[in-house]
Amino acid sequence: MKKHLGTGFAALALMAALAGCGGSPGTTTTTPAPAPAATSPAATSAAPSATASASADLMTASSTAGTIVVDAKGMSLYYFTKDVKDSGTSACTGGCLVAWPPALTTAATPSAEGVTGTLGTITTPEGAKQLTLNGMPLYYYEKDKKPGDVTGQGVGGVWYLSDPAGEMIKTAG
Repeated sequence: MKKHLGTGFAALALMAALAGCGGSPGTTTTTPAPAPAATSPAATSAAPSATASASADLMTASSTAGTIVVDAKGMSLYYFTKDVKDSGTSACTGGCLVAWPPALTTAATPSAEGVTGTLGTITTPEGAKQLTLNGMPLYYYEKDKKPGDVTGQGVGGVWYLSDPAGEMIKTAG
């Protein structure tokens, strides 16, 4: 029974995290709900993975394009070559943001594991904090559905993955 409770808690935590990807502030209302289940040993065993995934905004992963920068869930992140380094703004607007949503953070100071480039943020027109690496905004690609997907690599000759040093990977993925 406890095993099922832990699995259910993990599934609930995953759903809450995925709901937060939509950019709504509603994720904070889901945090108190699992608290009663946290007293079971099985539920606490699920906590380290949630803690680990929240410990860094950016990490590295191995892909067909080499070692790349990903978010805490393993989703690939991309640069847009039309962005201007250190401009503090994104050149991706309107419909572009539907296909290429910004990589956002709520952390006061973004963190990274294995990424040696300079991490920062810019403020989106909506007031959210978009992650930057070496002064360039980072984005997701809507067609990447699971960790390890790199379907956005080279799209339109303007979207590229990043290596851990923050350099664009311009080889095929």
